[in-house]
Amino acid sequence: MVIVNPAAGSVDAALVDEVTRHCRSWADDLALVTARDPDETEDAAAKAHESGVDAIVVLGGDGTTRAVASGIARARSRSPHGPGANSGAMLNLPAGTGNSFYREIWSDHPWQQVLRTALATERPRIRGVDMARIVELDTLVLLGACSGLVAEALVTAGRLPEVPGRERYRQAVAQTLRTFRPYPGRVTVDGVVVHEGTAVLANVGGGRYRGGQFKVLPRSELDDGLLDVCVVGGELDPAALPGLTADGSHLERPECVYARGRRITLERTDGEPLTFEHDGELPAADADRYTIEVLPDILPVLAPPST
Repeated sequence: MVIVNPAAGSVDAALVDEVTRHCRSWADDLALVTARDPDETEDAAAKAHESGVDAIVVLGGDGTTRAVASGIARARSRSPHGPGANSGAMLNLPAGTGNSFYREIWSDHPWQQVLRTALATERPRIRGVDMARIVELDTLVLLGACSGLVAEALVTAGRLPEVPGRERYRQAVAQTLRTFRPYPGRVTVDGVVVHEGTAVLANVGGGRYRGGQFKVLPRSELDDGLLDVCVVGGELDPAALPGLTADGSHLERPECVYARGRRITLERTDGEPLTFEHDGELPAADADRYTIEVLPDILPVLAPPST
């Protein structure tokens, strides 16, 4: 099955035709589903997984990928021994703005090569990937969740619809930095406070990359059963962060705290709402704390062969 979000960054009729043509080279029975909003996408993925399809190819951005992943994960949770328990692995193709999850799994390999590697074999590698759940929102997270600068840059990005792709987020970060101020916060990992004081951001994941380019969690593993968190203290000049996170060198700075655990809580301690995002989405809630807990080995993903 191919699930398409026609509103994603680079999706058009020609791309859909090309992807389905490639898929039909290795799939005898191929269904094409168009899903325009996250709920519809999640529902389509859940039904596909429950029906026992072999693979679910996602043509869209990170938001579409998260919705499909959530549908598969919820379906597996409801029926761990159902017909889809050992099938319905996800394969996402890069058709959005950041394409962070595609980069996590397939680096920058061309999607045509990826389809061939994943589908043109009788026994493809299926990797069990962790996800996370935001307790207060009952929302599943694929790539990560973040407070502070990253979330505020997303607010700015929403005002730049005319700027395409990753450039939109680069410009949004630059604009946000002009007026950004660290917030008073606390970060707790498995009941232990690892940071209390001002913070530029606290990122929990998940994937190594955010926005397709910023390596915020360079030590993160998608399938280790743990969440990683990086807290950037308010003593660090926020303007230095884009350059430092380009290669992960921010972890060498004393202002940064890095930890791992199964349950992580992010808080703002002055009573104001915490600016917060998950997988590039800004929740409507005005809460001052969010708790993220790991869901180990919940998402089957088609992946490159082990080396």
